[in-house]
Amino acid sequence: MTPGPAPAAAPPARTSTPAAGGALVLVGMLLVALNLRAAVTSLGALLDEVRGGLGLSGTMAGLVTTLPTIAFAGLGALTPWLVRRYAPARVLVVAMVSLTVGQVLRVVTDSTLVFVLTSALALAGIAVANILLPMLVKQHFPRRTGLVTGAYTMSLTIGTTVAAASAVPIAHAFGSWRAGLGVWAGLAALAVLPWVPLALRARAARRAAGPAVAVAPRVRIRPGRTRLGWAMAVYFGAQSLSGYAIMGWLAQLFRDAGYRPEAAGLLLAGVTALGVPVALTMPALAGRLRTLRPLVLSLTAFSTAAYVGLALAPHGLAPLWVLLLALGQGAFPLILTTIGLRARTAEGTVALSAFAQSTGYVIAALGPLLVGILYEATGGWTAPIGFLLAALAVQTGAGMVIARPRYIEDER
Repeated sequence: MTPGPAPAAAPPARTSTPAAGGALVLVGMLLVALNLRAAVTSLGALLDEVRGGLGLSGTMAGLVTTLPTIAFAGLGALTPWLVRRYAPARVLVVAMVSLTVGQVLRVVTDSTLVFVLTSALALAGIAVANILLPMLVKQHFPRRTGLVTGAYTMSLTIGTTVAAASAVPIAHAFGSWRAGLGVWAGLAALAVLPWVPLALRARAARRAAGPAVAVAPRVRIRPGRTRLGWAMAVYFGAQSLSGYAIMGWLAQLFRDAGYRPEAAGLLLAGVTALGVPVALTMPALAGRLRTLRPLVLSLTAFSTAAYVGLALAPHGLAPLWVLLLALGQGAFPLILTTIGLRARTAEGTVALSAFAQSTGYVIAALGPLLVGILYEATGGWTAPIGFLLAALAVQTGAGMVIARPRYIEDER
């Protein structure tokens, strides 16, 4: 953990400098982060082509677009169980192989069912990696939590942006949507490589340590029984809800305001692109502060101004609202950093990460759905934006709870 200005916020005594092979771990984490949204955003960009190619019904297309949050919520919850039995490096090898294989298989099939199942296989790998990265930061870079979290969050944002922007051009260049989706399997395969020697090293170390490691007692941490755990889950869920709603509906809002489809798509891409420097700086800033309240309130102010602006003047000042949305979405790197800041140990981090993300993605799944229902029912954007403002109020309340320095291990 990055030490704060006060002694109470200093890392526990058991932390150390990055373990041997720390550079390889960092490279592996950045490559994994590049893959955490590429399989999702590339499909979103090519959804019309995939629907036409596979003959997907509207219901099945809805299932495919909802599948990421379902997978992230359900499969991510299994990650602490996996980590208790296997070294994290070995788990990540399997996760990235699953992502690679799933992406390859879903572009060579003509079956709707096989496409959905193989997409789920790919998303299973992402779900596990989502949970593991904050734990790996805590384990290998305990004194550089903010810096390393910022680096991998920026890598995630870059992967998201590049996949969304290039999936369609790649598909057009090769004359098939299958190329626009399948190319990202190569990036996932690349992410496997650093973790293979790390997994072998972990296996050898466990064998050399003998059976004593297997019988070492471990305290079970249950974030679901704590106020901090639930506040983290609600904050993660509320910010993800708004993020998925923005990704799913912002371009439509701009089109309704009079922008051409190409311009509306560029404005949506601008939210992600402008989020890259935010993703890099937010974790480092959070790690230096005694309390996170100024950040929580600032992010709320940015998002509030953006939503009000979109409701009142969506066309005239669109670039400003895009900038404010990008700043407000800094809540995502903030909560990822806070997962590490609110746990003393790697075990506490993975438990808190799994609970906050799994529960949070259940909440997040409601965002695009409810925005769509409100938009359809009212024929305008006032009610959907009002819903997002209400979600932002809930997010802010949870943020005030997690802003104070405390540790999940102390709340068992």
